[in-house]
Amino acid sequence: MTAKTPTPAVGQIWQDNDPRSYGRKLRIVEIGDTHAVVELHQPRLPVSSAKPGRRTRIRLDRFRPTSTGYRYIGTAP
Repeated sequence: MTAKTPTPAVGQIWQDNDPRSYGRKLRIVEIGDTHAVVELHQPRLPVSSAKPGRRTRIRLDRFRPTSTGYRYIGTAP
């Protein structure tokens, strides 16, 4: 049995499923009608020039565990 993917909410951590961004984790800091503002929590592995704390917007419909989406990790401490 698989766990249901939760609705995106402020404070959650999501991981990018794109193999080019392996290991990249984002924290949701704001939710709008169609987009979430996310902050880089952990850069992709093994190396990335992006700094933790960088913010960007992502469409809410991408927060699902597909190859072009994001998978739920947990809530930020």
